[in-house]
Amino acid sequence: MRTGVRWLLGPPQPFPGQPRNLSRLMLNRTVEIAPSILSADFSCLGEQIRAVERGGAGVLHVDVMDGHFVPNITVGLPVVKSLSGFTQLPIDAHLMITDPGTYAKQFVSAGAQMVSVHVEADAHLHRTLMSIRDAGAQAGIVLNPATPVGAIEEALQFADYVLVMSVNPGFGGQKFISQSIGKVKRLRRLIEERQLNVRIEIDGGIDRYNIETVVAAGAEIIVAGSAIFGTPDAEAAVKELRNATIQWV
Repeated sequence: MRTGVRWLLGPPQPFPGQPRNLSRLMLNRTVEIAPSILSADFSCLGEQIRAVERGGAGVLHVDVMDGHFVPNITVGLPVVKSLSGFTQLPIDAHLMITDPGTYAKQFVSAGAQMVSVHVEADAHLHRTLMSIRDAGAQAGIVLNPATPVGAIEEALQFADYVLVMSVNPGFGGQKFISQSIGKVKRLRRLIEERQLNVRIEIDGGIDRYNIETVVAAGAEIIVAGSAIFGTPDAEAAVKELRNATIQWV
């Protein structure tokens, strides 16, 4: 059986209940590295996944692109289903697609344990988040670089995590957008003020030079593609990124 994603205060509830202890939210952190297979060599994908497992990866990030919401086409349901039977890592399906509400539950059925959708692409975000949770997965909201944190204030209580894009979605290997640090900090403050059990994920341009900065800002799930699969040794790359976050755990 696959291992689940570790949460700070136990599994999130569908709706917020009693306020949680704020000091626990700030201090009891679990930082996880989430290798993105977008940057992997698909001719030996199984070998590369085994390497990041040995390196201590906590999540496997799968970018799903449809060529409409973003200018690229990647993988879909069959790949997620195949991966779910291959790896023990929780699969994090990032849906960069139009009309994500139509497909979100299908990705849960295929084996994804985390499914995130873009606020920019979903006119019925609450309904989609609830459908993901009802299907048994963690529900995430994604923010593009130019989308403010305020765009998800009303939906935040219905999410299990928020994915902050630190590059414009669609392609791997892009340069980190430094303004994302301020967005992570604002999001962290909002989560703590409301005492919500919501984790922050960040994706785009993360490497060994900036990972400490994003974790210090409040990010807990760190997506990395080129910094892992673009190196000669993916296992060692994951270990290096993990070691850089030890002081924050």
